[in-house]
Amino acid sequence: MRVEDNFVIDSTNNFHQKALQWAAQFDEVAYLHSNGHSDQWSAFDCLIAVKATSSYTSTSGNTLQDVQKFIDTYPDTYIPGFFSYDLKNEIEELETHHDDPLGFPLAYFFVPAVTIKTIGNTVWITAENPAQIYQTISDFTWQTGSVGFDGQIQTRWSKAEYMLAFNKMQDHIQRGDIYEVNLCQEFYADQVNLNPVAAFEKLNSISPTPFAAFFKFNKNYILSASPERFLAKRNQQLISQPIKGTAKRGKTAEEDQKIVQGMLNSTKEIAENVMIVDLVRNDLTKSAVPKSVKADRLFEIQTFKLVHQMISTITCEIDEKVADVEVIKNTFPAGSMTGAPKIAAMQICDQVEATRRSLYAGSIGYFGPEGDFDFNVVIRTILYNAQSKYLSFQTGGAITVQANAEDEYQECLLKANGMLQVLDTHIQ
Repeated sequence: MRVEDNFVIDSTNNFHQKALQWAAQFDEVAYLHSNGHSDQWSAFDCLIAVKATSSYTSTSGNTLQDVQKFIDTYPDTYIPGFFSYDLKNEIEELETHHDDPLGFPLAYFFVPAVTIKTIGNTVWITAENPAQIYQTISDFTWQTGSVGFDGQIQTRWSKAEYMLAFNKMQDHIQRGDIYEVNLCQEFYADQVNLNPVAAFEKLNSISPTPFAAFFKFNKNYILSASPERFLAKRNQQLISQPIKGTAKRGKTAEEDQKIVQGMLNSTKEIAENVMIVDLVRNDLTKSAVPKSVKADRLFEIQTFKLVHQMISTITCEIDEKVADVEVIKNTFPAGSMTGAPKIAAMQICDQVEATRRSLYAGSIGYFGPEGDFDFNVVIRTILYNAQSKYLSFQTGGAITVQANAEDEYQECLLKANGMLQVLDTHIQ
């Protein structure tokens, strides 16, 4: 029988590093880390779940209904997992014809044998033997390993091909088919080796973000430095925090200040953010108590180690008749990764983009034991299939009528920078 016990630690960073390396020996691992970025909706600093006692894998069919049945079967535990972007094809009448070299499922969730949660200097461990696990982690010899990447990153598009795709998107905007769209491109390597734990540790050091995640299942790895919350449920409140607006960090505090002010004065950045805020408000309305949807914070600039981001916060009171997965169905995928109108933007992305998005632009997170949940947006994320030895990451940017092709291309490269640093390589 699983029991919970708590312990006080001296060094949270040291414990988290040891716990990750200890956890990585198991076949199923979820490591969700806030990196010290907390807000009023944060439930913990770090959540670590290992070793599936039961799991759910979807490839097609009634995924969301099946996930609801799965979480209803295990109501008293954290259930971590993910939804791939292509789940959109079940939610709407959409299709994706691109190849699927990663082979990740549409959704995967598991019930862990061991759950570790940290808040400040306190660790809660739920397991059959919490004290033994705490001691094992405390005694664990933490070592920094080599990332071990032995390939070269290629782009799915040349710069000229990206420009052509950009022009196609602007043609759709000029015709009125859409008014904003998120155009994404893939960076990949085939037949390569990687030490996923070392790669994640380096990524999390280069780019520590509020919704970082290391996830392992079936020899598949997700290494995420996501700064974006897709959707959280806290009691009867829903929270979404879309990001639209990215700028590189300055070399000095004064330069940083000028860049931030430039973002706040940019009609393009504001317009892009407003469009997605309106989309998210519309999505939340489907699950909300009437007239409860509101934009709590607009155009807030948050500064991370590599970039500045423009983030808005939209909340609502959830209609108690709406089930958790119905809420996700009403909002998935994140509007910041599609465009608007949402369905038309997704259709056009499938036509214009050269790659299946797979888990990219999907969501990683958890359903909690008290009926809450929290999911990120899968961006700034390396995906690796250790069996096929295929590695992939994607970046994208919002295109509106005001967008400039060269600027958007450079923004894609800026967003790729952290992953390229991790792999100690450049684009071929």
